Amino acid sequence: MVKVKAYELRTKSKGDLQKQLDDLKTELSQLRVAKVTGGAASKLSKIKEVRKSIARVLTVISHAQRANLAKLYEKRKFKPLDLRVKKTRAIRRRLTKFESEKKTERQVKKDTHFKLKRYAVKAEAGTAREVSGESAQRGEGGKWG
Repeated sequence: MVKVKAYELRTKSKGDLQKQLDDLKTELSQLRVAKVTGGAASKLSKIKEVRKSIARVLTVISHAQRANLAKLYEKRKFKPLDLRVKKTRAIRRRLTKFESEKKTERQVKKDTHFKLKRYAVKAEAGTAREVSGESAQRGEGGKWG
Protein backbone atom coordinates (compact mmCIF):
# COMPACT_ATOMS: atom_id res chain seq x y z
CA MET A 1 0.00 0.00 0.00
CA VAL A 2 1.21 3.52 -0.83
CA LYS A 3 2.09 5.95 1.96
CA VAL A 4 -1.08 7.64 3.21
CA LYS A 5 -1.22 11.46 3.07
CA ALA A 6 -3.08 13.27 5.84
CA TYR A 7 -4.58 15.92 3.55
CA GLU A 8 -6.11 13.16 1.41
CA LEU A 9 -7.58 11.49 4.49
CA ARG A 10 -9.29 14.70 5.65
CA THR A 11 -11.49 14.73 2.55
CA LYS A 12 -12.78 11.19 3.19
CA SER A 13 -15.91 10.28 5.16
CA LYS A 14 -15.89 8.50 8.50
CA GLY A 15 -16.91 5.17 6.93
CA ASP A 16 -14.12 5.34 4.37
CA LEU A 17 -11.60 6.09 7.10
CA GLN A 18 -12.79 3.11 9.16
CA LYS A 19 -12.53 0.85 6.10
CA GLN A 20 -9.01 2.08 5.34
CA LEU A 21 -8.03 1.57 8.99
CA ASP A 22 -9.26 -2.05 8.88
CA ASP A 23 -7.33 -2.66 5.65
CA LEU A 24 -4.13 -1.25 7.14
CA LYS A 25 -4.52 -3.35 10.28
CA THR A 26 -5.00 -6.56 8.30
CA GLU A 27 -1.98 -5.66 6.18
CA LEU A 28 0.08 -5.08 9.32
CA SER A 29 -0.92 -8.46 10.75
CA GLN A 30 0.07 -10.16 7.46
CA LEU A 31 3.43 -8.38 7.51
CA ARG A 32 4.04 -9.51 11.09
CA VAL A 33 3.27 -13.09 10.12
CA ALA A 34 5.73 -12.74 7.24
CA LYS A 35 8.32 -11.42 9.69
CA VAL A 36 7.95 -14.48 11.94
CA THR A 37 8.05 -16.93 9.02
CA GLY A 38 11.16 -15.24 7.61
CA GLY A 39 9.73 -13.08 4.84
CA ALA A 40 11.57 -10.80 2.46
CA ALA A 41 13.43 -7.72 3.69
CA SER A 42 11.10 -5.46 1.70
CA LYS A 43 8.15 -6.69 3.78
CA LEU A 44 10.02 -6.11 7.02
CA SER A 45 10.79 -2.52 6.07
CA LYS A 46 7.15 -1.98 5.12
CA ILE A 47 5.95 -2.65 8.72
CA LYS A 48 7.10 0.80 9.86
CA GLU A 49 5.34 2.52 6.98
CA VAL A 50 2.04 0.70 7.67
CA ARG A 51 2.23 1.53 11.38
CA LYS A 52 2.72 5.21 10.59
CA SER A 53 -0.20 5.11 8.14
CA ILE A 54 -2.45 3.60 10.84
CA ALA A 55 -1.40 6.40 13.17
CA ARG A 56 -2.24 9.02 10.51
CA VAL A 57 -5.71 7.56 9.95
CA LEU A 58 -6.41 7.44 13.70
CA THR A 59 -5.18 11.02 14.09
CA VAL A 60 -7.45 12.29 11.32
CA ILE A 61 -10.43 10.42 12.86
CA SER A 62 -9.79 11.89 16.32
CA HIS A 63 -9.29 15.41 14.92
CA ALA A 64 -12.61 15.16 13.10
CA GLN A 65 -14.37 14.01 16.27
CA ARG A 66 -12.86 16.85 18.30
CA ALA A 67 -13.85 19.40 15.64
CA ASN A 68 -17.45 18.15 15.70
CA LEU A 69 -17.55 18.27 19.50
CA ALA A 70 -16.06 21.78 19.53
CA LYS A 71 -18.76 22.89 17.10
CA LEU A 72 -21.43 21.32 19.31
CA TYR A 73 -20.21 23.03 22.50
CA GLU A 74 -19.34 26.34 20.82
CA LYS A 75 -22.30 28.39 22.12
CA ARG A 76 -22.63 26.66 25.50
CA LYS A 77 -21.42 28.17 28.75
CA PHE A 78 -19.48 25.10 29.92
CA LYS A 79 -17.28 22.85 27.79
CA PRO A 80 -15.75 19.45 28.55
CA LEU A 81 -12.27 19.72 30.07
CA ASP A 82 -10.48 18.37 27.02
CA LEU A 83 -12.06 21.05 24.78
CA ARG A 84 -11.11 23.96 27.03
CA VAL A 85 -8.02 26.08 26.49
CA LYS A 86 -5.07 24.56 28.36
CA LYS A 87 -2.78 27.51 29.24
CA THR A 88 -1.39 27.18 32.80
CA ARG A 89 -3.20 26.54 36.04
CA ALA A 90 -2.35 30.01 37.35
CA ILE A 91 -3.65 31.73 34.22
CA ARG A 92 -6.88 29.73 34.30
CA ARG A 93 -7.47 30.74 37.94
CA ARG A 94 -6.66 34.42 37.34
CA LEU A 95 -9.43 37.02 37.31
CA THR A 96 -10.82 37.88 33.92
CA LYS A 97 -10.26 41.39 32.50
CA PHE A 98 -13.87 42.26 33.32
CA GLU A 99 -13.56 41.04 36.93
CA SER A 100 -10.27 42.82 37.55
CA GLU A 101 -11.58 46.17 36.24
CA LYS A 102 -14.73 46.03 38.36
CA LYS A 103 -14.95 48.46 41.28
CA THR A 104 -16.98 48.37 44.46
CA GLU A 105 -19.72 50.93 44.97
CA ARG A 106 -17.66 52.53 47.71
CA GLN A 107 -14.59 52.85 45.47
CA VAL A 108 -16.70 54.42 42.68
CA LYS A 109 -18.03 57.04 45.12
CA LYS A 110 -14.53 57.70 46.44
CA ASP A 111 -13.18 58.18 42.92
CA THR A 112 -15.96 60.59 41.90
CA HIS A 113 -15.88 62.75 45.05
CA PHE A 114 -12.13 62.83 45.66
CA LYS A 115 -10.46 63.14 42.29
CA LEU A 116 -6.67 63.01 42.09
CA LYS A 117 -5.29 66.53 42.34
CA ARG A 118 -2.42 67.63 40.08
CA TYR A 119 0.04 70.35 40.93
CA ALA A 120 2.60 72.04 38.69
CA VAL A 121 5.96 72.30 40.38
CA LYS A 122 8.75 74.43 38.99
CA ALA A 123 12.09 72.63 38.92
CA GLU A 124 15.39 74.31 39.70
CA ALA A 125 16.94 73.43 36.35
CA GLY A 126 14.32 75.47 34.56
CA THR A 127 12.06 72.63 33.33
CA ALA A 128 8.56 72.25 34.66
CA ARG A 129 7.61 68.86 36.12
CA GLU A 130 4.13 67.66 37.03
CA VAL A 131 3.70 65.86 40.36
CA SER A 132 0.37 64.45 41.47
CA GLY A 133 -1.27 63.44 44.72
CA GLU A 134 -0.35 63.88 48.36
CA SER A 135 3.41 63.63 47.86
CA ALA A 136 3.32 67.02 46.07
CA GLN A 137 1.53 68.58 49.05
CA ARG A 138 4.16 67.28 51.45
CA GLY A 139 6.99 68.33 49.17
CA GLU A 140 8.19 64.79 48.54
CA GLY A 141 9.45 64.01 45.07
CA GLY A 142 9.76 60.28 45.51
CA LYS A 143 12.90 58.24 45.01
CA TRP A 144 14.64 60.55 42.52
CA GLY A 145 13.27 63.93 43.44
